[in-house]
Amino acid sequence: MATRKQFFSIDEYYHLYNRGVEKRIIFLDKQDHEHFLYLMDVCNTEKSIKLRDLGKSFEKGDTIVDIGSYCLMPNHFHILVREKIESGISKYMLKLLTAYSMYFNSKYDRTGRLYENTFKSSHVNTDKYLKYMYAYIHLNPAKLIDKNWKEERLKSKNELLKFILNYSYSSIQEYGNTDIGIKRKILNLASFPGYFNKTLDHQRELFDWLTYTG
Repeated sequence: MATRKQFFSIDEYYHLYNRGVEKRIIFLDKQDHEHFLYLMDVCNTEKSIKLRDLGKSFEKGDTIVDIGSYCLMPNHFHILVREKIESGISKYMLKLLTAYSMYFNSKYDRTGRLYENTFKSSHVNTDKYLKYMYAYIHLNPAKLIDKNWKEERLKSKNELLKFILNYSYSSIQEYGNTDIGIKRKILNLASFPGYFNKTLDHQRELFDWLTYTG
């Protein structure tokens, strides 16, 4: 389901993304979001995952990818990762997407594939591109209240920023060190450049993108 014929290099960064088949919504309620986030953590392991054991005490051991940022939108998701071991990304995405698809189909009594083909990726191969990816991923929720914010900017920039910073299903919670973020611990920021030494640094960066008119 999530395997693909693409070469990923160890220590390189990649933007991974996929959406529901026919653009269908794949996160219908809070439980769906939380379950995907839970799987993002427990599937990041070299060990085999037994779905029946999830929810029990599980020692995942060493991780196979490093995660720098993420965001779940109603019908798609974005994840910024670093390849940690050979085939780490492919193994991780296979586990994650298979486990979530099985959960979703069981919960909603459906069959068939949930996603559009295999997951997609882009090689984040420059420092400028990598820094940009944090803003790109974390700004995604702005589309939920103003889908044309980049072109029309109908909403107040401060209103958009507040919505983004309070969006529950992105890594902005971990960057902001909120109560939600502290509990998750999905990220491994030590494996990514320290672009934002303080929370306010990233907030200013996001505001700059919201107000950018170039």
